[in-house]
Amino acid sequence: MSEQKIVSRKFISLGYLPAWLEELALGRTVYVPRQEGRTVLYRPFVPGDLPEFSRRPAESAKHVLFPRSEGLFSFCRKGDPGAPDTRGLLLSESAEPGQAVIFGALSCDARGFFAFDPVYDGCGTKGIAKDVYYLKRRENTALIVKACKTPLSTCFCHWTGGGPASAQGADALATDLDGGILLQAVTKKGAALLESAKLSPATDDQEASARAAHEAAVKAMPSSPSLDGAPEALLGLFDNKAFWHAQSAGCLSCGACTYLCPTCYCFNLTDESNGIAGTRLRTWDTCMSALFTMEASGHNPRRDKAARLKNRVGHKFSYYPRIHDGRFSCCGCGRCIRSCPSSVDIRQIVLNALKENADV
Repeated sequence: MSEQKIVSRKFISLGYLPAWLEELALGRTVYVPRQEGRTVLYRPFVPGDLPEFSRRPAESAKHVLFPRSEGLFSFCRKGDPGAPDTRGLLLSESAEPGQAVIFGALSCDARGFFAFDPVYDGCGTKGIAKDVYYLKRRENTALIVKACKTPLSTCFCHWTGGGPASAQGADALATDLDGGILLQAVTKKGAALLESAKLSPATDDQEASARAAHEAAVKAMPSSPSLDGAPEALLGLFDNKAFWHAQSAGCLSCGACTYLCPTCYCFNLTDESNGIAGTRLRTWDTCMSALFTMEASGHNPRRDKAARLKNRVGHKFSYYPRIHDGRFSCCGCGRCIRSCPSSVDIRQIVLNALKENADV
């Protein structure tokens, strides 16, 4: 059921859920799936409201740890411009991120942070720069994953090592039962969240029901093909322009796939100033943009969409796993497939690459 040892098990009835979330929100920001217009998004919990669990969030929860736009620090010029010896910059660090809980994250969302962790933690290597902004939020954020009941046609988490009830990357796992939710802590951080009088110890029958639900969800997933050899197959097709032009024929280069992806971590830095003061901003960027690799000289090594799609698919299923112990930079959430306006399917591209490589 889980890749981690269960620390504690609790049960909460649906009637107590809003009160418990309100309790968690004391001193923390609690993010839950909420209906906004015609879609469901991760938003701060509103006291008295139940999270929206009937539909899956259209976006991942990565913006909680990796904001779409954030000020890294502010700066202000000091001294008299006419006196060079007194000139300089005053720098002010951004505020420390607060404590947060993501309740109802999908298992693929939690696994998505595994793509961030080795990159922003300097690959665990001493002497390599670490991203303190991400790491601080990672440390301050607890993830309560909600097990999926049934897969969507675009789901393929089991292709990439996950599953509908995977607790990988989670602090606690929540499973829907009749009349309430079984909460299973898998880390000490998760166990601390379950120390509430509104939760009761789980019974053996409730644990058995949760296991049955997890097994049923796994059985509902279609069979998964083996992706062994995908990194080598994609790398072998690197210079095959005909293959990549065929795969990218329907692509519009809109970037929806990258902005909705739980594992895309590219960003851009800009200094936004007004007079002598300003802020250095980090904002999400997308490799599907024609300007992503534009150089100051005017040269662009990825001018056409075929080259950009090759980079996106190659990074997730070839380049990343080759330097990160074979782990794909894809959690199989299927959002890129579900939200693509021209139905480009990353699963089919990888399978096509494997077939092309086998036919050579």
